[in-house]
Amino acid sequence: MGAPTTTRRRPGALLDRPAWAFWTLAGPFVIGLLVFGYIPILWSVYLSFFEARNTVTPTEFVGLRNYADMLTSPAFLDSLLTFTLFALFIVPTTFVCSLGLALLVNQARWAQPVLRSVYFLPAACSYVVAALIWKLSIFNGVRFGLANTVLGWFGLDNVAWLAVTDPPWYWLVLVTLRLWLQVGFYMLIFLAGLQRIPAALYEAAFVDGARRGWTTLRHITLPQLRATSAAVLLLNLIAAYQAFDEFYNVLGSDGAYPPYARPPLVYLYYTALGSGQDFGHGSAGAVILALLIAIVTLAQGRLLGFGRNHT
Repeated sequence: MGAPTTTRRRPGALLDRPAWAFWTLAGPFVIGLLVFGYIPILWSVYLSFFEARNTVTPTEFVGLRNYADMLTSPAFLDSLLTFTLFALFIVPTTFVCSLGLALLVNQARWAQPVLRSVYFLPAACSYVVAALIWKLSIFNGVRFGLANTVLGWFGLDNVAWLAVTDPPWYWLVLVTLRLWLQVGFYMLIFLAGLQRIPAALYEAAFVDGARRGWTTLRHITLPQLRATSAAVLLLNLIAAYQAFDEFYNVLGSDGAYPPYARPPLVYLYYTALGSGQDFGHGSAGAVILALLIAIVTLAQGRLLGFGRNHT
């Protein structure tokens, strides 16, 4: 028997390991996530237990007092209720519009890539820019605005879309803006789910006498899209509670909510970064909002069976 051979590791061989390649690529992202994500979140939770006004290094521990103050604050509770109602409206509306658009694009026999790009394009637009366009060009309340120009064609008077609260026309401005910005994104998710449905299922249904349209949509398309639908609803619900940019820029930045719509994040923004700079109550409100989103999301995911195998 010959002498056992030994494998000599050449210099720099450690750099060839997959782990080094992984951390070289993922390391900067992980560091950024820690510095700008998890550390601020943990520090916000820490601040929520202190009296922190005009400082992020407080010394006076108050326990759960900030949470009790926020849970008994009529303004904060009103903002949560308002946007629960907003979510109950915008989530199913976005779901129906994006699914319908995906069905239409999926049936297109030509120029489907162009249609996908056109409908997705608004999702790449900045919320701030879109909000200013809606506020200054489309619903600006004067006769030269696009919306009032269209009303003028039918002999109708101008509407002060953002200056009146009875009726609350500003909700029409905010809802149309949100739909324009996000329907294309969810359309792509539905489109990906539609293209994964085997064509053999539809062929077998047609052989059995099923008619095109509502019958195949109800018994084939929607059941096959159950996991995709659950994901769209969850993402849409989280986005509804995180609304900030369009409300802040459309309704003004003077903090006069009400009579305008008051998102929880806008309320917390003025609480923490307003004249009082109350980081303790602002952090407590942010933790409450995060827990509310988590609870509602988990409940909705459980009801919809998100994560289960529906094959």
